[in-house]
Amino acid sequence: PLMSFGVMGGPMQAQGHLQMIHRMVMHGQDPQTAIDAPRWRVMDGVRLACETTLPSTTLSHLSDLGHAIELEAPDTAFGFGGAQAIWRLDDGGYIAGSDPRKDGCAVGF
Repeated sequence: PLMSFGVMGGPMQAQGHLQMIHRMVMHGQDPQTAIDAPRWRVMDGVRLACETTLPSTTLSHLSDLGHAIELEAPDTAFGFGGAQAIWRLDDGGYIAGSDPRKDGCAVGF
C-alpha cells in the first residue's frame, strides 16, 4: 500500500478525502501540508462553506462562478473534518501527518 489515511467528519468525510488526495497526488504535497491546507465544504445548491484561511483570490473566483460563500473559522468540531495520513516513500521510509483541527499527532518509532 502507498498510503493509509482518513478524514472523519460526517458529510465532510468524502469531500475531505477528495481534497486530501487531490493535494497529495496532483500537487505533490506531503501529508502534513495537505492536512493543514484550508478546506471547503459543499452545503446545498451553490452554497459553499469555506475556511477563513482560504486565499481571498480563491474566494473571489468561487464567488464569480456563482457560489454563495459562507466563511467559517477552522474548528475542532466536524465542520471541516479531521485527517490523519501515513505515506510510504520510495526509499521505504514513511511520512505522516495529523490534523491540528483535532487531537492527535504523527509519531514514528
